[in-house]
This record gives sequence, structure tokens and C-alpha cells, in this order.
Amino acid sequence: MSQGKHVVAIVGAAVAGSEAASVMADRGILSVVFDQNPRPFGKIEDGLPRWHVKQRKKEYEKISAKLARPEISFVPLTTLGKDLPFEELLRGWGFSAVLLANGAWRDRPLPVEGVDAYAGKGLVYQNPFVYWFNHFTEKNYRGEQYPILDNVAVIGGGLASIDVVKILQIELTRRALASRGIEVEMLEFEKKGIPKVLESKGLSWGDLGLKGCTLFYRRRVQDMPLAEYPDGADEKAKEKTHQIRARILENCREKFLFQFHDQHLPTGPIVEGGRLVGLKFVRTQVVGGKAQPLPGTEFDHRTPMILSSIGSVPGIISGLAMKGETYEVEDWDTGKIKGYEHLWGLGNVVTGKGNIQASLKHGSFVAGHVASTYLGVSGEADGPGLYAAQEAAVQETAGKIAAKIGARPVLAMERVEAILERARSRQRQVGYDGNLAAWLAKVTPPDME
Repeated sequence: MSQGKHVVAIVGAAVAGSEAASVMADRGILSVVFDQNPRPFGKIEDGLPRWHVKQRKKEYEKISAKLARPEISFVPLTTLGKDLPFEELLRGWGFSAVLLANGAWRDRPLPVEGVDAYAGKGLVYQNPFVYWFNHFTEKNYRGEQYPILDNVAVIGGGLASIDVVKILQIELTRRALASRGIEVEMLEFEKKGIPKVLESKGLSWGDLGLKGCTLFYRRRVQDMPLAEYPDGADEKAKEKTHQIRARILENCREKFLFQFHDQHLPTGPIVEGGRLVGLKFVRTQVVGGKAQPLPGTEFDHRTPMILSSIGSVPGIISGLAMKGETYEVEDWDTGKIKGYEHLWGLGNVVTGKGNIQASLKHGSFVAGHVASTYLGVSGEADGPGLYAAQEAAVQETAGKIAAKIGARPVLAMERVEAILERARSRQRQVGYDGNLAAWLAKVTPPDME
């Protein structure tokens, strides 16, 4: 410390943020990691449905272990743009670099003109709905409540929309059985599937008198992003991926009994009494990967609730320019944010994916890239293979950054201590004493699943 150190700010403590902080720590770089929530688990806790018990526990442990490192200062309950002004973080604190790992918490708006006027009046978005599902069983939950209705229409097509229809179908069936005096745990439905659970009770789906929810997708089954193409995929590999996608969908339908319609595009709202009671649809044909309406195929679909699950995008940060639905990134491989010398994005902010492994890999890669080419701190992880698909693409850009900026001077000891004291001051303000294990024991609801 007597010779100074680099100190970086990382906004978002979950998969990508904790991985980036750990990569920095390996190189002797200190990190101050800010998170909006009391617990540092992001969408692992609030976006991954709670039936992923083992996966969630595993990720909690990995994130906690990284954040507990002595080189890392965790600052909970601090929202960028609200508790922490963007310009103050970027320039006022004096960080060596700032990394945005704040994920994608904002739902992409359903592209139907005028429909958002009915949010909460027949229209529900995925992110708050899944958050509710993960927490509504807690005694002290005081958030938004959502009814579980029959014949709900879900607009989507990705893995997140499959999670949404599973939530709807499991809760719908569980509550129908409860009304008959039959109690079944959510995890049993998720593990065995609805038909097997009903069979074990001497019942069938038809006996419940339910329609179930319906998933609408604008393109074809083979286009559903339920499985990714492998790197460098040829036509044969792509066709195999198409088959895998179809198989995933069919297995889910058999297990959870939802309806599905592909090549259906919503075009307008159906409103009665100030509420959304359905959507107008048109059939589509897929040309060049795009869903194009087929004239003369329009129809109305009435439903008590529309649940939109068409993707998530980064939240709006006051003071940070947006380009469309995302931050203005000048290099999507390195996550470099346009117009700022020392600002990068990583994880879902850049990848646009909720996949845990994708966030972890991208977080690790960007942190290593920033440390090596901007801060001039090398490490064993600089070699090929850390995030191999991206490394070749960023060599030229990384070289330009290194040539332009060179090895950044470390921060003087006084400046380092001033940053860390500001972090400690915020920790004290929110009641966190720096002991992560004790803090988690304090803020974790005793009945959290």
C-alpha cells in the first residue's frame, strides 16, 4: 500500500461483478463493489425461479466467497443514479476504472402501441412477476402481488418465457388441487411434471377443468433461443441446434401442459372498461430471420392477463447516455462504453443474456482486459482460453487502448485510503460492518426458500 494501488468501482455484485472483482484481486487491484440490494445475488436470487434450489445455493456460495476477499469492499443497498450519482462515481471518487455489472433488470417494452398504459391493468412484465414468485411465500414480503389466473397469454419465446409459463402452470395446478384439499409442494411439480403428480392423486388435467396458459412466439420453433448455436456452426450444426430447440419445447409442453403458437405477432390491444382484456394478433412468415405479417390472417385473442417475457435490458442511469435500449458501447467484445475513458460494461449489460456462465465468462474476460490493457497489471489469466472466442476479436482494439493509454499510474496511498474511507462511510450508513457472513445472516429472511 505504501507505493499506492489501483482501485476500481464495480456496480453490481452478482455473477459478473463478483467475478470481475475476483479477477482484479488476483492482480493486486482493490475493488469497491456496489449493489442495489441487501444481498449480493442479483438475478440468481430474484430472476432465477426458486425451484433451482441447488443451483442458487451453489451460486450464492461462489459469489460470497469472492466478495469476502480482503481486496474487495462490498457496499450493499446502494443504487447507481439514486444513492450514488453517476458523475460522482465516475469522477468524484477518483477510481482507476469503473465497471458496470448492473445486469438487465428492465423489461423490454412489449412492442404494441399503447399497451403500456395498461401495466397493472391486465398487462404484467416478467421481471416483477418472477421477483414476486421468488418472494411471495415469505412472511414479511410486502411487494407487488400477482394473481394466478387461467388462460393467461404469455408473449415470448426464450428460456425466460419458459420459466414464466412453468410458474403459471405449476401455481395454477397447485392451487386447483389445494381447493380440493390436496396439498402438493411446488418442487414436486417442477421435478415430476404436472401429469405425473396428478396421476399420483388419481386425477388428470381434464379433471381440473383448466385451459392453462398459452405461449405466443413471433417466429418459428426452430428460431426459439432455447439453445445457442456452437461457435463456428455450419449448416449441419445449426440444424442439430434447431432439433434440440424443438425437443426442449416439446419436453416442457409434455411436462407442464401449456399451449403454444409459433409465428404469431401481437399488433394491438383489446381494451374494455379501462383494462386490457386481450391482444390482436397476425400470423407471420419468417424471411431472413425476421417475422413478417401475413395480410388476412388477423384475429383477436381474449385473455384475463397478458404476461410479456420478450427480454430484459439494462436500467436507465441518470447521466449515462443510452443508444436504443442499451448503453452506448463502442466495443461489444471488451464492453468499452463510448465517450468515457475509464468506463466498461460486463455481463448482462453487454451480452444481453441471462445465462449465468455467459455472465461469468464475460465478467472475467472484461476484468482481465481492463487490468492488462488499461491499468497495466498483468496476470496468469491473460493467456489464450479465458474467453477464447472474444480474444482474437479484441486484439486490435486492446492494442490500440494499450498504445494510447499505456500502463496507468497507480493511485497514491492517500487517494486509495480516501476512496476506501468513503466506501466504509457508505457501509456504515446502510448498517453494514464489513462482515459479509454476519450481514447475510442479518438480512436474509428466515423463511426464504
